[in-house]
Amino acid sequence: MRKTTVVAAAVAGAALLAGAAVSAPIAFAGAGTPPAALASARQALPAGDGWASDTTGTTGGALADADHVFTVRTRDELAAAVAGDTPKIVFVSGGIDANAGHTCADYADPAYSLDAFLAAYDPAVWGRATKPTGPLEDARARSAKNQGARVNIKVGGNTTIVGLGGSKITGANLLVEKVDNVILRNLRLEDAHDCFPSWDPTDGALGNWNSLYDTVTVTGSTHVWADHNNFSDGNNTDETQPLYFGRPYQVHDGALDVIRASDLVTISWNNFFDHDKTMLIGSSNTVGADVGKLRVTIHHNRFANVGQRVPRVRFGQVDVYSNYFYATDEDSYSYSWGVGVYASLYAENNFLLRSADIPLSSVVYDWRGTAPGTITEVGTATRIGTGPVSAVSLVDEYNAGHEPDLTAGTWVPTLRAAAPDPATAVPALVSAKAGAGKLGF
Repeated sequence: MRKTTVVAAAVAGAALLAGAAVSAPIAFAGAGTPPAALASARQALPAGDGWASDTTGTTGGALADADHVFTVRTRDELAAAVAGDTPKIVFVSGGIDANAGHTCADYADPAYSLDAFLAAYDPAVWGRATKPTGPLEDARARSAKNQGARVNIKVGGNTTIVGLGGSKITGANLLVEKVDNVILRNLRLEDAHDCFPSWDPTDGALGNWNSLYDTVTVTGSTHVWADHNNFSDGNNTDETQPLYFGRPYQVHDGALDVIRASDLVTISWNNFFDHDKTMLIGSSNTVGADVGKLRVTIHHNRFANVGQRVPRVRFGQVDVYSNYFYATDEDSYSYSWGVGVYASLYAENNFLLRSADIPLSSVVYDWRGTAPGTITEVGTATRIGTGPVSAVSLVDEYNAGHEPDLTAGTWVPTLRAAAPDPATAVPALVSAKAGAGKLGF
């Protein structure tokens, strides 16, 4: 069978599973692809560049043959092209909207309406002791399943996905699940919104709305490199959502989460902005499969006006160095470094630009649960606005106002391609080079 026929059949199958119209066959990357993009797509993670370079390293689809180099322009083409574990390179061209042709109303089960849901599970009616159950909650779950069939796009192993200039993926949850060897580069990823957030009155003192989709979820996977991407909520930020039951109707979850015994991940030169729950590493306090896993390197990223989880860590050995933290929106800011159960976080030469209304003691948070984690901090610098730069220990600032103290660990990172840049050099360096569009195409 001709290759174009095979690809067309794969597209058709993916479309039918998602309940969508069948799109045209995937176009092969040809002479129109910029040479710099082709070179980047063939690039493996350099040796020593963080945890994803450990053991076998991370090559993605660098070894793909000519029949497995694709350019995609629609949701269905993307889903078909990234499936399976054959080495492949997938170029994203133009704007891909995972919800194209669909609204939240299209996904809604006939038995679901938000007004009815709010009336049934109002804490004044339902109470706060138990999570919602019953026909309306079941209808909400069916509605969420309908949307999930469309927006969840499973990425196979041995894959490199590269965004071409001007491209953007909106509304999708790229799901890197139980695979090895994936590279994501130069992608603009926006607004993986959940049409049907769940209500949990037992979550915290006042309850919370919780959404289902991350922009990228790394779950049960190994050797993943995310490099020079943009992550944001676009124009649909959570702060613009209404309040229901007195709590924000949060329609986004993580920007890039690493969970469920994932391991050997490097997150470099990305731009995260205008998002709340940014990066969760480890999703459970339960001692089990996560022990000895969740090893992640985070370097030379820009985190601009993100609310929390930058990152929040459980179990893993996580190296956070030469990152630029930009926190000037005190209304949406919660904390940056979250130290959870058995975490081992090493933070070196990071720079924090902040508003005077954000106290230094709020940047670190202790999520110790049943067992304390550790955090080692070296060489942090900070400034307020355009004021003077000063050295600071964010851990000491936290400990001065909280009991018990957070303590330093014994683990010292070694997988660094070069020594961390001085914290004072980080803002200019990262602003100039981090994010999509900075690779020369």
